[in-house]
Amino acid sequence: MSTSVTPALSAEVIGARMERLPISRWHIKARVIAGAVTFFDGFDQLMIAYSMPQIAKQWHLTSSSIAWMIAVGGIGMLVGALLGGWFADHYGRINVIIVSLVVYSVLSLGMGLTHSLELFVIFRFLQGLGLGAEVPVAASYIGEITKAHGRGRFVLLYETVFPIGLVCSALVASWMVPAHGYRWLFALGALPILLVPSLFRLQESPRWLASRGRLDDATRTLEKIESEVTKQFGTLPDYDRNPPAEVTVRSSFVELFSVRYRRRTAMVATAWLTAYFVNYGIASWLPVLFTRIFKVGEKTALHYSVLTSLTGLVGCLTVAFLIDRLGRRLCISASLGFAALTLFLLAGFGTGSAGQVVLWAAGTALFIFAVNMALYVYTAELYPTRIRAQGCAFGGAAGRLGIIFGPLVVGWVLTASNDSLSWLFTTFGLVAVVGCLVVATFGIETKERTLEEINR
Repeated sequence: MSTSVTPALSAEVIGARMERLPISRWHIKARVIAGAVTFFDGFDQLMIAYSMPQIAKQWHLTSSSIAWMIAVGGIGMLVGALLGGWFADHYGRINVIIVSLVVYSVLSLGMGLTHSLELFVIFRFLQGLGLGAEVPVAASYIGEITKAHGRGRFVLLYETVFPIGLVCSALVASWMVPAHGYRWLFALGALPILLVPSLFRLQESPRWLASRGRLDDATRTLEKIESEVTKQFGTLPDYDRNPPAEVTVRSSFVELFSVRYRRRTAMVATAWLTAYFVNYGIASWLPVLFTRIFKVGEKTALHYSVLTSLTGLVGCLTVAFLIDRLGRRLCISASLGFAALTLFLLAGFGTGSAGQVVLWAAGTALFIFAVNMALYVYTAELYPTRIRAQGCAFGGAAGRLGIIFGPLVVGWVLTASNDSLSWLFTTFGLVAVVGCLVVATFGIETKERTLEEINR
C-alpha cells in the first residue's frame, strides 16, 4: 500500500505562506518561550555591574581593574555573537539558543561559587559567550516567523523582555546584594536552564530550513504551524502562489561585505557600536560612580540603577508602538540624537550631585534603550535568510565592542580628567551624535515590507 507524501514546497512559497499567517496563539507561544530566554539574558548581563561595589572591595580592585573586569564579559559576548550567528545560519536557530542558554546559566552559577579572582574572570568571559550568542539569534528567529504587517511592534514587544530582565536584575540586586551578598545573585542566574525542555518543543524556523535546502523538513514544519493556526482562525487567507524567485547563493559571512550589503553592514554596525558604547559604559559604572565619587551608600546606589532601568523600559515600550508608524530609520536616528542632547545637558548642568546624575542618566536611558531594542528588529530585516543570523551577530558583535570599550573609556577618562564627570558624559554625547548621523544618512527604510521583498 502506498503512502501519500506532501510535495516539498519551494523556499519562496514557504515564505509566502508564512506571510499569510495571522498572529496567533502559536506565534505568542513562540514569543513567550524565546522571550523567557531573552529575559534571563538581560537579567544575567548586568549582574556584574550591580555586584561590582562588593567585588571591588573583596579583591581590592583599582578603577582600571574594574574596567577590565567589566570589559572581559564584553569580549566574551563579542566572540559569542560571531560564533552564534555562524552556527545559527548553519545548524539552526533553536539549537544555538539552547546551547547559549546552558552556557550562560552554568557559568553564572560558577561565578557565584568561586572564591578565585582568576576563575571568576575566566567564568565571566565564558558566560559572555552564551550571553552574546543568544539575543541576536533569537531576534532572527522571531523576525522570521512574523509577517511584514506589524512586524516591528510584534518583535519589539518580544524584545522588551530584555530590558525587563535588566530591571528585574536591578530590583533583585538592590535587595539581595546588600542583604545576602553578590554570590546569591549569580546563583539565580542559573535558573534559565529550566527552559530547555520548552525550547526542544519549539518548531524551527521554516524559512531557515528552506534556506538550507531542507525543503521537506520546512514543509512539514510549516504544515504543523498552519495546523495550529487553523485551529484558532479556521480557513487561512490565500497566498501568492507565484512569488518571485530568490537569488540562490551559498551562505557566507563574506556576503555581509559584498557590494549589495556592505553599506547596510557598516551603517548598522556603527549604530550598534555607538548605542552600546553609551548604554553599557554608563550603566556598568553608575553604581561605582555613586559610591566612589558621591559617597552614596551601596543600597541607595543600586536603587538609583533601578530608576534608570525603569526609564529605559519606558523607552522600549514607546518605540515598540511607534516603530511601525514612524519607521526604523527615524526612530533609531532620532533616539540617538535625543540621547546625545541629554548627555550634553548632563555634562553641562547635572554633575553636581548623585540625584542630578541619576535624573539625567535616566533621561538618556529613555532614548538609548529604545535604540538598542529597535536595532534587533531592524538588523534582522536587512539581510536574507541565508545570512540573517550572521548579520544580526555582526551587529551584535559591534555592540559588544561598545560593551568592551565603553567601560574602558570610562576608566580612562576618569583617570585622565581627575574624575571629571563633565568630560565623561561629553564623550558619550559625541559618540551618540556619530551614531545618529550615520543612521540618518545611510539607513534604509524597511517598515511594512516582507523579508523577501527587502532582500530581493
